[in-house]
Amino acid sequence: MRAHHTGPEYLVQTAAMARRFYLEGKSKTEIAEEFGISRFKVARTLESALHDGLIQLEIRLPAELDAGLSDALRTRYGLRHAIVIDSQQEVPDDTVQATRRLGAVTADLLAEIVTENDVLGLVWGPEVEAVGLALTTLARCTVVQLCGATPLRPVDATAVEAVRRAATISRGVVYPIYAPLLLPDATAARMLREQPGIVDAVSRFSQVTKAIVTVGGWGPGLSTVFDALSGSEREDYRHRGVCAEVAGHLLDAEGCIIVPELTERVIAISFDELREVPEVILMADGTERATAASAALKTGLFNGVVTDARVAESLL
Repeated sequence: MRAHHTGPEYLVQTAAMARRFYLEGKSKTEIAEEFGISRFKVARTLESALHDGLIQLEIRLPAELDAGLSDALRTRYGLRHAIVIDSQQEVPDDTVQATRRLGAVTADLLAEIVTENDVLGLVWGPEVEAVGLALTTLARCTVVQLCGATPLRPVDATAVEAVRRAATISRGVVYPIYAPLLLPDATAARMLREQPGIVDAVSRFSQVTKAIVTVGGWGPGLSTVFDALSGSEREDYRHRGVCAEVAGHLLDAEGCIIVPELTERVIAISFDELREVPEVILMADGTERATAASAALKTGLFNGVVTDARVAESLL
């Protein structure tokens, strides 16, 4: 069968069809009517033009976003949201800069997905503080703090200020938690949960529609809980299999809570309450948190992830 000769008329018509379809958004049926051919021929022509290089599609994203890893992570874990930051742009060992970049991208994601009348839940942590500092726009929504605070390292703002900033930008109501994350014992935690200001926040946990949650590794400077415990407690929990901390709850490598007695000492949203939140997004940065991020995803709590390329590669 004689091959079709790609003469000047074929080339200019194919270019015109491509312009109609890719740039003007016309359907193949509309193009077929304009050129007096079948829509099947339009489809074949566009397909051949792509194959032969006459049409070249280029997808351009900001340099910091890794589209391939983002899509692979979304597919592997069945996520609704998966954003991976290119680690090559980071300065080695510059954890502060990495956290700021993660916070900035997460802030942009919230500006994109939070709608009016959402109830946004935020845990405490340096990553969430970075989100608060980077937020410039947010739909009107209620903002609820999902756990108390435990100082981890010098930061630019307190937990309450990060939550209040989000509420100020969204022009919504805020429910902060003026309390530590970890209490000395279950009795103290129970008494604190009954205080009016904390009751106001905790009673809204069931109303949260979107939540940002961080994950901590089990090591110095990697967890809001690890640094607050005694050396003997840290080692005891390590021997029991703890490798991750999510909102004050300690997990093993399979994503199971394994220190329930510590859970009773925290002021934080429970996993049962988190499971009722329609969209829960995990923030995880740094290879030292890769194992912890894997454990967190195995809980089944999360349908979104914002992380860096090194963590994503480990998860994949």
